[in-house]
Amino acid sequence: MPPEESSTATDDPAAALSARLVDSLQQSIREAGGFLPFVEYMDRALYAPGLGYYVNGAHKLGAGGDFVTAPEISPLFGETLAAWLAPVLAEDLDGEGMILEFGGGTGRLAGDVLATLRELEVPWSGYRILEVSPDLRERQREHLREVLPAEEFARVAWLDALPQEPWRGVVLANEVLDALPVELFCWRDGDAAQVGVTEDAQGGLSLAERAAPEPLRSAVRDLHARCGPWPEGYTSEWRPALAPWLAAVAERLERGVVVAVDYGFPRDAYYAAERHQGTLVGYHRQQMVLDPLTRPGLMDLTASVDFTAVAEAADAAGLEVAVYAAQGEFLLAAGLPARFDARVGDATDAEATLRTAQAVRMLTLPGEMGERFQVMALTRDCPSLPRAAIPDRRGRL
Repeated sequence: MPPEESSTATDDPAAALSARLVDSLQQSIREAGGFLPFVEYMDRALYAPGLGYYVNGAHKLGAGGDFVTAPEISPLFGETLAAWLAPVLAEDLDGEGMILEFGGGTGRLAGDVLATLRELEVPWSGYRILEVSPDLRERQREHLREVLPAEEFARVAWLDALPQEPWRGVVLANEVLDALPVELFCWRDGDAAQVGVTEDAQGGLSLAERAAPEPLRSAVRDLHARCGPWPEGYTSEWRPALAPWLAAVAERLERGVVVAVDYGFPRDAYYAAERHQGTLVGYHRQQMVLDPLTRPGLMDLTASVDFTAVAEAADAAGLEVAVYAAQGEFLLAAGLPARFDARVGDATDAEATLRTAQAVRMLTLPGEMGERFQVMALTRDCPSLPRAAIPDRRGRL
């Protein structure tokens, strides 16, 4: 970042906030001897208290935000997901299961899920939202207070951390794993280099490389052995927090299902030689930004999910990979067409029908979210989960 950007006039609150984060990062770089691993930079850029993107109050979701998620596109996403999970809540969990959602967005997914469970007369014991963003928590409260009956809203609560006691229920993680910080690596001279952040000669931030430490070096060598050879300078990501995150969830989940929906690939596709620039990008005002050091604290940073790594972590944590499919084929098989018909009725409202059809296309078509996004369901003792109609893509992992 040029020095004039990091010393922006204080009458621009967003720029001033970013400048404070840059100052903090530069101090950390100096204290670390001139090099901050990218995984630490990404963690700070997204989650530094009061300054990181997800916790500083910046408008993120929906109109005027930086990105739009599936629940924002159409309530059919949450309705279909809830109807598909209903047998687990009603039969495997005897109507006493808790629902835990990571990163609740604007609250729309929670509202759509609970409305559908109410329609289907499926009981649930509580809805918990683990949300690190104070402003999103408030948006969630406002939305759910508006759309839920008072008795249901009273059973919604917000968490700062995972429940410590064992519990049974459903975990929803829609576009959560992509926000876990990544190690950025480069393949140099037949070995792994770690990419990090340094100060440049102009006093800004720039990317640099050094020999990869363990366990990054071993992880990259294993990836190369399976997916290589790679060209010189091949750059990609590895997510060290993924397995610990899933292990922590599984440790407390006595019985239930974890549903992860995110953009990503099986490992062989993720680390294919032709994907030599990796998947790390930023998003600002719904525009993709390729430089990850742009606007620290004001821009989302995200990388695709290695779903093979999710499956491996699930197996290590004692969970079964019950379902793996592309989002489009999953939604169509899980009941979205019936939900669409119920929503548009006899299609007398042509404008509403067109809007709903456009939303369905965005959720399901391969050129939109249908193929790029993947759905994985991880279970523990949930025989009632409907899976027969879902295309089985686990062989791709």
